[in-house]
Amino acid sequence: MSDAVPAGTVDVVVIGGGAAGLNGALMLARSRRSVVVVDSGTPRNAPAEAMHGFLVLDGMSPLEILERGREQVRQYGGRVVTGEVVEAAPAAPVAGDLRFTVALADGRTITARRVLVATGLRDVLPDVPGLAEHWGRGVVHCPYCHGWEVRDEALGVLATGPASVHHALLFRQLTDDLVYFTRGIALDAEARERLAARGIRVVDTPVEEVVAGDGGVAGLRLADGSFVARSVLAVVTRMQARAEGLDGLRLPVEDLPDGLGRRFVSGMAGTTEVPGVWVAGNATDLAAQVGASAAAGALAGAHINAQLVTADTDAALLRAAA
Repeated sequence: MSDAVPAGTVDVVVIGGGAAGLNGALMLARSRRSVVVVDSGTPRNAPAEAMHGFLVLDGMSPLEILERGREQVRQYGGRVVTGEVVEAAPAAPVAGDLRFTVALADGRTITARRVLVATGLRDVLPDVPGLAEHWGRGVVHCPYCHGWEVRDEALGVLATGPASVHHALLFRQLTDDLVYFTRGIALDAEARERLAARGIRVVDTPVEEVVAGDGGVAGLRLADGSFVARSVLAVVTRMQARAEGLDGLRLPVEDLPDGLGRRFVSGMAGTTEVPGVWVAGNATDLAAQVGASAAAGALAGAHINAQLVTADTDAALLRAAA
């Protein structure tokens, strides 16, 4: 279900309807702020069967969590609109207060006093034939999100950069049967010693493709024609903050070290250098899990409400003095 876009100006538009966006909207709606969440309906964790590592909600379907979140936002008067943002930009202030316009792909437009960007991120997988088809199930990235579910499996780590060595050691905590595929990425003597000390076999032969088996991953075909059976593969993805349609906000971005990704820069409570715009969740904290993203959204929502209270009070003082 998608709510109608309201006429007139709302207090806050939230771009992104994941854990961060919905929790931010919940805080704002409970403070009796008019808030609209714009959700494209393509959450990062959609391929996953369950969400883990979040107290009480552990094991619940990600899609069920989002649906419950939407209903809770609506319960307090917030709106959740299905749509894709194609342009977001500052507009002319009104009575000294900030304004923003957010245009959707279907031609609808929302005007708001403040903006919370909670667009999340996109995982960029290494270019290995057959890999993407198993993403979120036979191919995983987070030992805390998926590790328990793949414990004791025959696991392979596909190197993507320097962080992959530590990634392998994290997954080694969960299985004794782990193989590290270098994929041509340099591995110094110290790193090899550390992997060997934990019983992790290193394969330097290039990987040709991921081979599918009975409903999942069967293993890896190597460049020399050999086959290494693996039932689960782990990769460190390059994480990119979703920025489509947001160029007009001119939010600062930065690259993380070792090619790990690109994020929106934010400060305390999700504040940014752009007045009236906050960022929360994976769009700024690439490593945040669902619980951390939700908490960041709640903090940003409270901070936005506090600033709006100040703006409302300043406006009331001006009216009283007129």
